[in-house]
Amino acid sequence: MTETLTATPITGHDLPQLQGKLFLTDGGLETTLLFQEGVDLACFAAIDMLRKPGGRAHLERYFETYLAIAKEAKAGFVLESATWRSSRDWAEPLGMSLGELAAYNHEAIEMLVDLRARHETAECPIVVSGCIGPRGDGYNPAEIMSVQEAREYHSWQARTFGEAGADMIAGITITNVPEAIGIVQAGQEAGLPSAISFTVETDSRLPTGDTLEQAIAAVDQATGGGPAYYMINCAHPSHFSPALLAGGGWTGRIRGLRANASRLSHAELDGMEELDAGNPAELGREYGELVAALPHLAVLGGCCGTDHRHIAAIAAAAVR
Repeated sequence: MTETLTATPITGHDLPQLQGKLFLTDGGLETTLLFQEGVDLACFAAIDMLRKPGGRAHLERYFETYLAIAKEAKAGFVLESATWRSSRDWAEPLGMSLGELAAYNHEAIEMLVDLRARHETAECPIVVSGCIGPRGDGYNPAEIMSVQEAREYHSWQARTFGEAGADMIAGITITNVPEAIGIVQAGQEAGLPSAISFTVETDSRLPTGDTLEQAIAAVDQATGGGPAYYMINCAHPSHFSPALLAGGGWTGRIRGLRANASRLSHAELDGMEELDAGNPAELGREYGELVAALPHLAVLGGCCGTDHRHIAAIAAAAVR
């Protein structure tokens, strides 16, 4: 089912977020820009902000809102780049040349490096992460690449992030095992540790039907335990909590959560024209319960529908 790359695994055990201190990250960047701030995003791609007048300053203010929450909570922070939909295939739909898209990817990381220089403190260490989204639809793995295809495809963006000064890469909203393996291998080739964040349906399974346990085991086996850690994103805690709370050694590999605000399924969310922001206080309590049950959790943030209110509630409930 999978292909193996012979390479020395880059596990990323020295990443600051794995040293015992809780880290926060941001909420749903694209849904915040589009639904709450009225920004017209081409192709739902936040990278589009960098070619808009004042767009970079807008993004910096967005991240600074979350950095203030982290500083108040005395937590660390993972700055995740605005590049979820910025891999090679998106150049043409966005009306860019590949060179232009590479330059914007580079700038997205440089912006975060600059934010770190201005905001990092001893109590709030900051990690710069290059966000790699799925090649296709983040909800529907209709076309699954081979591991080799995924590695070759995602290597372009991973190399760009490394050249720009990222500390790591993160595959976000990953729906299938071969693409996850390819992203890890692309990070290994670029000399960057990686995190893989799977998305799940309401039954705690990947859209391909694999359980989280099966997916993690397959990626670890194919990459020599390559990912520094795994995450879950773009699903409500009610969708994945049962699997995590059932226990098992594999759950220790899950170190981060970026949940949706809404309890709706992917199919239901896809059909909505208005934002479902859920209940920030309730989401915070659910995170607090998960952190109490799973103390190895290290990175807490949000995905679709979440904003600074949700992350503030999560910080209040979960950061000790």
